[in-house]
Amino acid sequence: MSREHLAALRSALARMEDIAGTRAACWGRHLAGVLGAGGRLLACGNGGSAAEAQHLTGELVGRFLHDRRPLSAIALHADTSALTAITNDYGGHESFARQVFAHGRPGDVLIALSTSGASRNVVSAVKAAHEVGMTAWALTGPAPNTLAAVCDDAIAVEAPSAATVQEIHLAIVHGLCIAIDDALGVVAPTPQL
Repeated sequence: MSREHLAALRSALARMEDIAGTRAACWGRHLAGVLGAGGRLLACGNGGSAAEAQHLTGELVGRFLHDRRPLSAIALHADTSALTAITNDYGGHESFARQVFAHGRPGDVLIALSTSGASRNVVSAVKAAHEVGMTAWALTGPAPNTLAAVCDDAIAVEAPSAATVQEIHLAIVHGLCIAIDDALGVVAPTPQL
């Protein structure tokens, strides 16, 4: 790993620490209420952002640090049959939006990830979420960008490369998982003596 990359990562993390921590805590409390009441989280992104979206949903359906009941979370790119059929029949820009219409309900949350903030299919998913009555949040790269502008809230990571943006997004995803578990009262099991 190059010194320049590590320096960029440290710098981006230092710039994001306060805002990302505060926002992740707020989002976590909101999501704990939605998911705790039987609502759903949908997540989408392309490429590395898709991997981050799936990482988030995996932590919620499984567990993050400690056992708790599974929470309803769907990574929209993970259903490859639906994704490819929608793309074939309606075009790539509809690949996530049609799934939002199918799976999203009023009060649910969509988290949209894009390092550029310009991914057309991700922006279309946010617009669909608003039509459904969902809350839409974004994790993006540097602002201003289209995705941040169309969401209810966004964390825009100021970093020089997509790789650094994605690394900060992963830290935010983990912070969000911690905040959700904290708000749900998830605690470490007591060690058996």
